[in-house]
Amino acid sequence: MANKANGNILRLALPKGRMQEGVFALLHDAGIGISFSERHYRPTISLPGFETKILKPQNIVEMLHFGSRDIGFAGADWAAELNANLVQLLDTGLNPVRVVAAAPKAILRNGKLPARKLVVASEYERLTQAWIRRNKMKATFVRSYGATEVFPPEDADCIVDNTATGDTLRAGQLEIVDVLMESSTRLFANPQAMKNRQKRKAIDKFIMLVQSVLDARLRVMIDVNVPANKLEQLVNLLPCMRRPTIAPLFGEDAFAIKAAVPKDQLPILIPQIKAHGGTDIVVTAPDQLVS
Repeated sequence: MANKANGNILRLALPKGRMQEGVFALLHDAGIGISFSERHYRPTISLPGFETKILKPQNIVEMLHFGSRDIGFAGADWAAELNANLVQLLDTGLNPVRVVAAAPKAILRNGKLPARKLVVASEYERLTQAWIRRNKMKATFVRSYGATEVFPPEDADCIVDNTATGDTLRAGQLEIVDVLMESSTRLFANPQAMKNRQKRKAIDKFIMLVQSVLDARLRVMIDVNVPANKLEQLVNLLPCMRRPTIAPLFGEDAFAIKAAVPKDQLPILIPQIKAHGGTDIVVTAPDQLVS
C-alpha cells in the first residue's frame, strides 16, 4: 500500500455519504472543527498532528485494513463483509441498521423461504454466502451494485440488504425472513497504529473527546434544591454518574444538588424528586461529559 510512512501523523478517515452528517455533528459537538479548502476530500481538523481524508465507508475499511489510514469511521456491516483486521474503538450508535434477508411475500411458505433453488442478490457477498451455507440453502448468489430491493421478483427470489426502518422493503412488498447482523457507525483503528506509542496517545485523546459527546447525549444535568432533612433520601434516589455535587443554600437549612442523570429516566425521575421534597428543578443538556 502506497504512502504508509508518514511518521507520527495520525491518518484519519471520515465517511462520505449518509454517515457523514452524523459523524461531522459528533466531531463538532466534541469541539473539533472541520474546514475545507479547494481539496474537498482532504479537510483539515482543528486537532494538531492529524491528516484527514474523506472516503466511502467501504474504502475506509479497506484502507484501515491495509494500513494507509490509522483510524476511521465506518459501518460494522462493511467491516464484517470485508473480513477486515481492525480494532473497534467506539460504537457511536449512529446510523443503526440491520442486515436482513427479505423476499416477496408471494413466494414465502409460513413466513419462510421455499425449499427450492433460489437466486439471492446482494452487495454483501461474503455475508450472504456465509448465510446461504449456514442455512444449507440451494442458492445462486448474484452481486448487486446498489438498489438491491428492485431485483425481486424477476431477477432474484431473495435479497440481503441493510435496512433502518424497513420502509423500502415494505414499499417493494418484501418481507424480512432473517436478520444476519446489526450494524451502526463505529470508530475503527488499524492494529499497527495502536502499537505506535505516539499515535496511540493521539488516538486515546480522540476517543476521549468523541466518547464525552456520546455520554453527554445520554444524560442531562439536574439542579434541584432540597431541605436538609430530606437530603439523604433525595441523594439516594438520583442515578448519577458517581456522586452528586452538593452545596448549602445561603440563609436556609437546605442544599442545592447537581447531578448528571440518564435522559430517558426523566419522566419517572422528576415526579419522584418532587415527591421526595425537591424544588426549583432545572434540567440542562451538557455538550460533553468526561468521567
